[in-house]
Amino acid sequence: MKTRPGVALTAALLVLAPLAGCSSSGGSAAVVRPAAPVDVSGLVHTSANGAVDPAKPFTVTADQGGRLTDVTVTGADGRVVPGRLAADLKSWQSTGRLKADTRYAVRVAADDGKGGRGETSSEFGTVAATRLLTAELGPDSAGTGVYGVGQPLTVELSEAVKDPAARQEVERGLTVASEPAVTGAWYWVDGKNLHFRPKDYWPANAKIRFAFDLKGVPIADGLYGGEPVSRSLSTGDRVEVVVDAGSHYLTYRRNGEEVRSIPVTTGKPGFSTRNGIKVVLGQEAQVRMNGESIGIREGSSEAYDLQVKWATRVTWSGEYVHAAPWSVGSQGVENVSHGCTGMSTDNAKWFFDQTRIGDLVQVVNSKGAPMEPFGNGFGDWNVPWADWVAHSALGAPVSTGGPTRLAAAHADDPVMR
Repeated sequence: MKTRPGVALTAALLVLAPLAGCSSSGGSAAVVRPAAPVDVSGLVHTSANGAVDPAKPFTVTADQGGRLTDVTVTGADGRVVPGRLAADLKSWQSTGRLKADTRYAVRVAADDGKGGRGETSSEFGTVAATRLLTAELGPDSAGTGVYGVGQPLTVELSEAVKDPAARQEVERGLTVASEPAVTGAWYWVDGKNLHFRPKDYWPANAKIRFAFDLKGVPIADGLYGGEPVSRSLSTGDRVEVVVDAGSHYLTYRRNGEEVRSIPVTTGKPGFSTRNGIKVVLGQEAQVRMNGESIGIREGSSEAYDLQVKWATRVTWSGEYVHAAPWSVGSQGVENVSHGCTGMSTDNAKWFFDQTRIGDLVQVVNSKGAPMEPFGNGFGDWNVPWADWVAHSALGAPVSTGGPTRLAAAHADDPVMR
């Protein structure tokens, strides 16, 4: 028995059952004899020669007048690798991608061209990857893992992916499942960062799980998927806050019902609050605010250095909704802040207690610039849906429901039960 180095072939003879013959009118029954079982291991060869490069097709060929009748290549996870049998039945080539550092089983059925048939089996392994693409998922599900309905899902890759085909491969490895289901899409912020959001806000009290799983899959030249990672979270009530810089009032709504209207002050001329939809990033019971952090020179007429209570952050650059007892006389009347939304201490404490990370704060009728989509917090909801989908590598929205999505979310996850 002749084999290639590194490949163990085991002959498994195939015995075909006799077939019943049909008799012609007035004639004797014609018997179709089964093909004789033979050892075909000597006429079947594979491209395996030691560890296989997963970036290249795996091939099986037949010689000595033989022909291939069936080839099956199966991974350790039970998945069959797609392949194509040549029209002359002399060769087979994989069309699906092989994974790095993975064992595969090969089963080949062939005939010897002389009326004999048989099966042979072998195994091979693929080489380990030297460059792995891993992902960090957000939010980090700290605390209770419950977020507001505006919270985007984020992915930060370990290295930049620029090739369009490689980006498509990355998106195929990202699975989002939710109950109830939504329509959403991924947006490539840059080569390393992706955001996922639904077309509309997340439903209230939804269960969400998302994962990145491309372990061993070729992504780009020399780059393969690393260890899989997943994250689970849920949403709370639908909290929507509108800050009207023109009327100087904040309106707080929960699940569509107005709960409270609060007099506020926003940014004065030269420090106008950004217009647009923002997402709560964090909360601090007390935080030091210093004018130098936003470019105000120490000692100038606009300088300040304060310990501020009940601060709810909506941008990384320092925009908060917070207590401002020094401006109570202006609240509901005029805008006198340096960009934040200020209110009385009692109102700020109430707002702080009623709000969580991921809740929505929209500023309208301000003379400030629009909220940035990315880089200064989550301005994702200011991007029109068509533009959002256009920045997906696959160019299409996805549903977070259905059997495939829910199965990928892992049935043993308590968040998805």
